[in-house]
Amino acid sequence: MIVVATALLRADSVLAQQRAYPPEDAGGWEFPGGRVEPGETEAGAVRRECREELAVEVLPGARIGPAVALREGLVLHLWTARLADPAAEPVATEHLGVRWVRAPELGELGWLATDRRFLPALREHLDG
Repeated sequence: MIVVATALLRADSVLAQQRAYPPEDAGGWEFPGGRVEPGETEAGAVRRECREELAVEVLPGARIGPAVALREGLVLHLWTARLADPAAEPVATEHLGVRWVRAPELGELGWLATDRRFLPALREHLDG
């Protein structure tokens, strides 16, 4: 089963969201996302998850970075996306908060281990 994460990009920044639960992950930072539902494309899951978690519409871009094994049978893919409405502001509907992060600041956040694996590819994408 595939899980998607979204590197939501705006200018030279990417959106990070802070987990509220489960207790062992609370306070950690991650990219928005979730499981791809049966019959759904990965790009469709990116759109749906951003709508549910951030209350914004997005335009999926391309997959970047490695495929990250989560646990038996689950693989995480990172997709880029842009806001469909550049003036829209993401809202933390299920998380403690959200913030825009520039490439030099990526290492300053307490990323969850799985999302940390994407940082080199994301830095390259933001700097490129």
